[in-house]
Amino acid sequence: MAKAKTSIFFCSECGFESAKWTGQCPACKAWNTMVEEPVSQVKTVGKGGTSGSRRASSDARPVTLAEIVLDEEDRIRTGFEELDRVLGSGIVRGSLVLVGGDPGIGKSTLLLQVCRNLAGQKQKVLYISGEESLKQIKLRANRIGTVEGPLSFLCETNLGTIEEVIKRTMPDAVVIDSIQTMYMEEVTSAPGSVSQVRECTNILMQIAKGLGVMVFIIGHVTKEGVVAGPRVLEHMVDTVLYFEGDRHASYRILRGIKNRFGSTNEIGVFEMREEGLAEVKNPSEFMLDGRPAGASGAVAACSLEGTRPIMLEVQALVTKTNFGMPRRTAAGTDYNRVNLLMAVLEKRCRYELSQFDAYVNIAGGMKMNEPALDLAIVMALISSYKDRPVDEKTVIFGEVGLSGEVRAVSMSEQRVNEAVKLGFTRCIMPQVSLEKLKKRKDIELAGASNVREAINLI
Repeated sequence: MAKAKTSIFFCSECGFESAKWTGQCPACKAWNTMVEEPVSQVKTVGKGGTSGSRRASSDARPVTLAEIVLDEEDRIRTGFEELDRVLGSGIVRGSLVLVGGDPGIGKSTLLLQVCRNLAGQKQKVLYISGEESLKQIKLRANRIGTVEGPLSFLCETNLGTIEEVIKRTMPDAVVIDSIQTMYMEEVTSAPGSVSQVRECTNILMQIAKGLGVMVFIIGHVTKEGVVAGPRVLEHMVDTVLYFEGDRHASYRILRGIKNRFGSTNEIGVFEMREEGLAEVKNPSEFMLDGRPAGASGAVAACSLEGTRPIMLEVQALVTKTNFGMPRRTAAGTDYNRVNLLMAVLEKRCRYELSQFDAYVNIAGGMKMNEPALDLAIVMALISSYKDRPVDEKTVIFGEVGLSGEVRAVSMSEQRVNEAVKLGFTRCIMPQVSLEKLKKRKDIELAGASNVREAINLI
């Protein structure tokens, strides 16, 4: 008699199931993503069904668009303008939000503060922790300030028990900390496995959609920077938020990777303080704080995240190499993009940079890959190469092509307005963008059609 299989292989990227291990997933063609998990054993409870089965609703009926009513009350403010911007002006009732990030980055702290703000709006909130005890949660709650209103806490990892508590108490919002600690008795694999994470998320999705509860899920990330567990987890939820930044630094960046209810181009900037996370409503001023005076290789640039212009400081250091092979390093921007821009300078402007090491950094630890930073990187490299400082009140932005041309960028007027707000008196920008702007008296606008003209302007 053939022995029943005790394990099965899952693709951690797409969730494809296979009876045997393969080097490449047959579904998504990803390599080395098949992981072995025990076969899920479903417990029977007698004739007529199983303990994990759920009866279909008999009163389900389709509706037309005219019957669907949209109300402003469907979105709830979190008390953080930065978080509301990333979510798309608030949390949608019945949505499932996944918050990922490195350990110690501030995920639990942020959501505990959100729970406090929602409870202050008379929203009934349930915070469920599978990692901390109630005493540990209270210590953290005392650190962030006074917590008032209908906010309850529960330490539990059994999702069956959690589902019963949610249906009995009927909260408006639920926080799960974290999804890797939750388990279902019907699934025989260990908590945090592919099967458990997928099935637990599926149940939470049914709770959110069926009861209209706002559910936040905290997820840990792997060393590659993705949420631990199957990639299908990100497909199941409505919104995926990632906390970025060095946990040893004070700032945090909340970025939307997926959002069914808003844009994925917005970011929120927070600062970690002793009393918790605080909003940074003017990140441009925050990023430019502590700029060196009269130093070569430092240039102010303006990048765009969604609809928000952010002022940055681009730094470059060009020094004579001591080896036959020059060294290139990029922090905060694309390494290959820096090599491309240096090749443009060598070919189009005749600068012999092959004998020099080059180091490019975006101060403050920000990570930006927008093409509008090209011209600022080029100017920073030339400033360090010639050891000629760029005026501190000058801001530079523009995309550089392989022919050395300076191409137009989007939302030039918003970038100029941000520069004026922070006290800049001069702006070097693409000539094409300059021709579309009106003349201004509060800032000097200088246009450049190629890299040579831009270099002459500094």
